[in-house]
Amino acid sequence: MAREVGRLPARDVDRLGALPFSYAPVGATSGSTYPAGFHRLDLEVAVGRGEADLRRAAETLMTWRMHAGAGLRVAAGSPRVHTGAVVLCRLGPLRIPCRVVWVVDEPTRTGFAYGTLPGHPEAGEESFVVRLDGDVVRLAVSAYSRPGLLVTRLAGPVGRWGQRRMLARYAGALR
Repeated sequence: MAREVGRLPARDVDRLGALPFSYAPVGATSGSTYPAGFHRLDLEVAVGRGEADLRRAAETLMTWRMHAGAGLRVAAGSPRVHTGAVVLCRLGPLRIPCRVVWVVDEPTRTGFAYGTLPGHPEAGEESFVVRLDGDVVRLAVSAYSRPGLLVTRLAGPVGRWGQRRMLARYAGALR
């Protein structure tokens, strides 16, 4: 069962909005060249068929419900994703603070990328885009990251497995 998306208090929105990103360069998921020194992850999976499924998946994505549907506790600064929006997700004891870097809103392609803020287990950027490819609705996830906390450094390959598992849960939340 999907969790509800909570609202971040204004003081937390202001605090997260003022924090610097925990990595550089910011915005590289919008292109095809990712920075050196980061682990790169790309995944694409079918999540539906036709324009109705595209609209449903886009709405789920752009209202943070994909994250909540994947089992994260989500508190967002705004009910809809927009450039500069902040979100604080939690997975067990892990705090996952992010800020939206870019948004795409086209007739057959919708999505966004967010970047990590200090305190996130990883340092990097992740994009989520749903698009219509013929009659198939696809979720494309691209990310570049490196460990941001000692616990993630120590997790090594287990952390990468967890990241891939989370991506599968995101796709499941859009189906």
